[in-house]
Parts: sequence; structure tokens; C-alpha cells
Amino acid sequence: MSKVVAELKYSAEHEWVAVDGDGPVGIGISAVAADALGDIVYVDLPEVGSTVTAGETCGEVESTKSVSDLYSPVTGEVTEINDAVVTDPALINNDPYGAGWLFKVAATEEGPLMSAEEYAATNGGEL
Repeated sequence: MSKVVAELKYSAEHEWVAVDGDGPVGIGISAVAADALGDIVYVDLPEVGSTVTAGETCGEVESTKSVSDLYSPVTGEVTEINDAVVTDPALINNDPYGAGWLFKVAATEEGPLMSAEEYAATNGGEL
């Protein structure tokens, strides 16, 4: 079973959100999604300075199996992207909650998010 990190919030589209005080929130895709996608070979992320809207597409993740849209779980301005993951998308498979983070947003609003327990129960992950 895929790992679900208890301290994070999750969207129905399998993105996670890490809230760290008042600063920008970190966003990535869950291990459940990374495992379902298989070997990730390409990632297209929103540009720094662009605005993302909760529930709307903001990029894509391509694996050897398929191409999946990336949805923003929050609304706000993109403050940083993870250049390492653009260069080496396999980081998402290897460490989806650490080195495989995707981008950070100065969030003004959250979309509908689930707790780790709710996400694990719905998607078969384990805490």
C-alpha cells in the first residue's frame, strides 16, 4: 500500500498540500498517485509569478503509462517551483513527499481538501 503522510492535506485529484505557518504552501502529488502512474518521465509545472486556481489544471505529469493533468489544490500566486523535479521527474516516484515536491503557492484560498485519514480511506493508502 502507498504511504499517506498524516501532517498533509489532500485533494480528490491526489495532490497534497503542506501548510507551514504563514508562508507559502508546498504542493506535490501523493504516493498513491505516483504509484498508479508508474515511472514518471516528464513534469510541466506552472511558472513562478503565475496565478493558480483551486480545482483547475495548472500543469501535467507524464509517465510511461499515461499523461495526467495536475490540479491546483489552492488559489494563489506560484512563488517557487522545484527545478530538481523538472530535471529528474523520477524524484516524484522516489520521494513524493520530500525531494519530489512540485511547487509552492502564496495561497489565498484552499479548495476542498481531505485529511490524511479521509484520503487514505478513500484511496487505499496507509498512514
